[in-house]
Amino acid sequence: MLKRGELLAGSSTKPLQWTIESNSGRQGDMADQASGNNEVHIQLKLKQTDAKILQAIEEALWRIEQGTYGVCRDCGEPIAEARLKAIPWTRVCIVCKEKQKA
Repeated sequence: MLKRGELLAGSSTKPLQWTIESNSGRQGDMADQASGNNEVHIQLKLKQTDAKILQAIEEALWRIEQGTYGVCRDCGEPIAEARLKAIPWTRVCIVCKEKQKA
């Protein structure tokens, strides 16, 4: 979890900035411009996802310090070890997650 957080925290915004700048000065047909805009949109979404995961990791580390890591936020039951291995920053057990989806 720490390694993933460090990787996300260390990711640079320069590739995104470069894409925005290079697309803003591009000439070309509408398809080229649409493709460039789509690329920028995808990169923005990836950055937002990385930021959300990083925040979730930081919250999980805080829960470890508080002694509440591995306890479901919604029902208070322990979160299955397999779920924590799959998604170490999860805050809810699988039963509560499925209820949220319904």
